[in-house]
Amino acid sequence: QVQLVESGGGSVQAGGSLRLSCAVSGSIVSIDVMGWYRQAPGKRRELVAHVTTGGITNYPDSVKGRFTISRDNAKNTVYLQMNSLKPEDTAVYYCNAEGLYSTGTYLRKLGDYWGQGTQVTVSA
Repeated sequence: QVQLVESGGGSVQAGGSLRLSCAVSGSIVSIDVMGWYRQAPGKRRELVAHVTTGGITNYPDSVKGRFTISRDNAKNTVYLQMNSLKPEDTAVYYCNAEGLYSTGTYLRKLGDYWGQGTQVTVSA
């Protein structure tokens, strides 16, 4: 019913850049906030960035000034431009979206769905 498909991960050296993309598809009724999260081995999943429909963004201090989130509302797609990557940015990156989708009978929350994730590995 709903799919979130991330792409763009890979392996880079410290200081390098990557651009992640995530497309949300299905019987989407509305999307409010879109966000990127990451999870490193042995650690909890953490918020990396989120962006509202109106373009308001929020970042934790760990990525502020290095990462930029953007979205294409017409395509239900969110992007994450990651610059000046550090080894501590190594993780599986996931996207998530808050909003509603239709089952044909009911409206359900999009936030319950996650993509498969994309691996980002930054070497020193």
